[in-house]
Amino acid sequence: MAGHSKWANIKRQKAVVDAKRGKTFTQLSRAIIVAARNGVPDPAGNFQLRTAIEKAKAAGIPNDNIERAIAKGAGTFNGDNHTLEEIRYEGYGPCGVAILVEALTDNRNRTAADLRVAFSKNGGNLGETGCVSWMFDQKGVCVVQGVVDEEQLLEASLEGGAESYEMTEDETAEVFTEVANLEILNKTLKDKGFKVTDAELRWIPSNNVEVTDSEQARSLLKLIDTLESLDDVQNVTSNFDMSEQLLAVSVV
Repeated sequence: MAGHSKWANIKRQKAVVDAKRGKTFTQLSRAIIVAARNGVPDPAGNFQLRTAIEKAKAAGIPNDNIERAIAKGAGTFNGDNHTLEEIRYEGYGPCGVAILVEALTDNRNRTAADLRVAFSKNGGNLGETGCVSWMFDQKGVCVVQGVVDEEQLLEASLEGGAESYEMTEDETAEVFTEVANLEILNKTLKDKGFKVTDAELRWIPSNNVEVTDSEQARSLLKLIDTLESLDDVQNVTSNFDMSEQLLAVSVV
């Protein structure tokens, strides 16, 4: 079960260097709204909603805010006429790096304009739908901490329908599965006594672009930071590969 989460490794390396910002209250609340809208507004029967609520609580969002977000998603919150839609944008960064941007917005024109500016100011360009998504596969990912016996993890992962796993750091693993199987894998790992700290959908690149120039590396990381700082943006995924030494000197 070979690992294949190079982008996750890059994100972790970058996090060590510049203390990556957490998701904002706005981003986490919007994730709850969409999850409640896409399924039943009850976390017990909606895995996506349950996961979004767990992330919001971990970030310190008050219960009142969480309940309000659920009500908005369910359409039972008075005075809210904004409809959020999920949109995926695609583009290129420096060195031809492919970038996927997942957004939740109530104004797609505003979001597209903000993204276009971010790309153009940092050596990239916003592309057409489908221009880079073919380079990625969406997978379900469970992050497991406290792994002391890799054989037990392998057995539990296989039982839960996993495709692969990767030890990403000491006693921490990422287990990959098909999107539709994420809830089953999450439950199986927990039932086997593993501590699952996150369960999410993630775009995994099928190939990586090596970045070796320091100026281009700096522009690329600045572009990703700028995109992630936009309120409408939920996730940014790319397919770049970069040495730890270059990463350390290029973080903006």
